Amino acid sequence: MVALPTENRDAIVKRLRRAQGQIGGVLRMIEDGRDCEEIVTQLAAASRALDRAGVAIIASGLRRCLVEDPSGVDAATLERLFLTLA
Repeated sequence: MVALPTENRDAIVKRLRRAQGQIGGVLRMIEDGRDCEEIVTQLAAASRALDRAGVAIIASGLRRCLVEDPSGVDAATLERLFLTLA
């Protein structure tokens, strides 16, 4: 398992907190009976934030693997991780 470098971790946590806020907003919108289009727009923004965080995690781990332990890179595992975000 690869730990994320602090500079990457902070940016990823910020993205995830933003997505968390957006998801909370979606829940409030649904509870308040807001317009479907508004809800879907907010949900799409949350989805993009989660996707970007996932890509950042995988990219950071890949960079770290290639620099610190090039022989430990498992291409099949990395491919599977990328495909889970597709």
